[in-house]
Amino acid sequence: MIDSEPDTWNMDPTLLEAAIKDRIEKTGKKPAAIVPVALYGMPYKADRIMEIANKYGIPVVEDAAEGFGSKYKGQTLGTFGKYGVLSFNGNKMITTSGGGALITEDEDHWREIMMYATQYRESYPYYQHEKIGYNYRMSNICAGIGRGQMTVVNDHLAHHKHVQKMYEELLADVPGIHVHSQPNTNLTNNTNEVPEYDSNYWLCTITIDEDVKIKGQENAYKTIVKGAVGGAAGVIHMAESATTDCQPNDNVEALRVLMDQAQIEARPVWKPMHKQPCYKGVPCYLNGVSESIFKVGMCLPAGPYVTDDDVRYIVETIKSAIVG
Repeated sequence: MIDSEPDTWNMDPTLLEAAIKDRIEKTGKKPAAIVPVALYGMPYKADRIMEIANKYGIPVVEDAAEGFGSKYKGQTLGTFGKYGVLSFNGNKMITTSGGGALITEDEDHWREIMMYATQYRESYPYYQHEKIGYNYRMSNICAGIGRGQMTVVNDHLAHHKHVQKMYEELLADVPGIHVHSQPNTNLTNNTNEVPEYDSNYWLCTITIDEDVKIKGQENAYKTIVKGAVGGAAGVIHMAESATTDCQPNDNVEALRVLMDQAQIEARPVWKPMHKQPCYKGVPCYLNGVSESIFKVGMCLPAGPYVTDDDVRYIVETIKSAIVG
């Protein structure tokens, strides 16, 4: 596991190379793949990651699940590495109700992947399998939904960027509340100036300074949450404790609770993978950035049904929650 860099919150390329060298030194083996993630749609430093990957001969599988439509230096995420992976889950930029897509420019790779996705059946009039395959195809019905969704994808991308801009403007004068934005750098590409980072802002995120006081903060983590936060479906285990060894600060949790009471679905940013119990003992290369972000970060609504009035209501709720 590779920790984050502070500006994009994505994989730290410097730490990535240090981790590769360390794994080779300790195990004699290179990592099987490098998987950069476009966190909340924010582009990762794809050129630097690809430079390192090519230097050590390691394939890159881009996790662009949250980054559909995002670009880095004018190039669409998911098209830098050997493979790119997209998600069409119900909460993504466009949806097929579930499933996703894999991007590759190599027809032989595509054919082999499709073999695995269709039970790895050989060309006989009966089922013969030389390798173990799976049944991972998207149904025609879901694919049809996706084709329809493609007609509105540009509208969705524009809407998310519009919502991000509103948050930036409306929260600019609120002390201690910071909207996370893409680095503001441009470059010349074929004589045209394009942004180095072009995020789809799948989710808009803020950070809250530790000294910001929120109403009800004294009651944070006093009660065990009885369900999954953030609209998660399915069966969950009831927590044995209201706290863990790595969690958002009390003011972040208090704001989440207050916003939930105001019918606003806000949620913490993703918990660092190295602090997930299921990955205990996995080699990690850390710089403290992801844990520091998790303590102060929060995701705000940004989907297609979030109106300008909704954004204003969310911002006013945040402002009214601040004490003093």
